Order: sequence, then structure tokens, then C-alpha cells
Amino acid sequence: MRWSVLLAVWLGAHGAVAAPRGGLEETLRTGDIVLHTSRSRQSQFIQVATESPLSHVGMVEVTPEGTWVVEAVQPVQRVPFAKWKARGAKGRIMVLRPKELSDAQRQQAVAAAKAHLGKPYDLRFTWDDEAMYCSELVRKAYAQGAGVEYGKMERLGSLKLKGLEQPLRERYGKVPLDLELVTPASLAVDARLEMVYSDFPSVR
Repeated sequence: MRWSVLLAVWLGAHGAVAAPRGGLEETLRTGDIVLHTSRSRQSQFIQVATESPLSHVGMVEVTPEGTWVVEAVQPVQRVPFAKWKARGAKGRIMVLRPKELSDAQRQQAVAAAKAHLGKPYDLRFTWDDEAMYCSELVRKAYAQGAGVEYGKMERLGSLKLKGLEQPLRERYGKVPLDLELVTPASLAVDARLEMVYSDFPSVR
């Protein structure tokens, strides 16, 4: 018994034991796009503005050491998938997969996303590369890594802003209605992305 314990400790210390994958995690592939409902205060505003419960998005990376999600929060980071999923409201998740891209293209897109690790979260939803918000990271990663732009750019003023005037003024002062941005909801309805899994009722 003692030797088996010592062996397990040694293997764990040397990275020889891969993290187990089960259930939904077994179906994930590098480059999958995962969405959930964030529990942040900002999430409430995003849900109202987009009329969708999908308020946060990241990209999956599957490795021998486990499954990860690259996401733009504060700062852009790479976290274990199980931790990312647990952060979503009610544990609900949607998984989308590019229909016509190779494994290599999806890997290149994830590599492009990881190039932004450590950057601050962009609270103002601008389109420069100094800071990133979640759906911006996904769209840019696939554009840079695979030459495909998922989701669509929309004017802030085209979203459902009734009731959000005060928080928008607090953030911007004069609200930039012509600001162009991409939302998680826009990514979710892109027909070039296949739905692999969802436990969101009446979404898509």
C-alpha cells in the first residue's frame, strides 16, 4: 500500500497522470466556443441589451494535462474547464464548433487567443488590442488564427438599451451609440458554428 501511494505522489509531481475527462468534457475539442450566463453585475446588462441569457464566452483548449478555457476576464486568462463551467449561472453551458475548419486551424485560433493572456479586461468594449472583452477575444482569435470572423459587428445603439441609460452614462459619460462591438449572443446564432451541446432552453 505504501509503495502504491508513493508511486501516485511521484507520478502526480512529475505530471505523468493526465487529469480525467468525463461527461461533457469528453466531447470537447480544441477550438470549441463555450458560452454561459456570467454571474457578474455586467452580465445583467448584457442579457438585457442582447435579449439573451448568453453573456460570457471563451475558447476550449484540450491538452494531455486537462481541458482549459481561454477567456477575457480581468485579466485574459486560461482556466480549467470545470472551474469555468461552475462559474456560470445554474451550471448551464452552450458548446459551439466551427463546421468547416481543420483541427490545425482551430489550434491556431486558440494560439492566437493565448497571445493576449494577461491583458486587462476592456470595460469600454473598444476594438483595439490593448484590452479585451470576451466576445472580442473569440472573434479576433479566429480571424487571426484561421481567417474567419464569427459573429457580427453591431452598433451599440442598435441593441436594447431601454432601462440601461444610467449604467451606460456611468461608464461612458456620453454614450457612444455608434460604437461597434460583437456580443456573445451574436456568436451564438452564427450558422457557421455547429451546436455540440446546450442545456439552455429556447436558445438558438
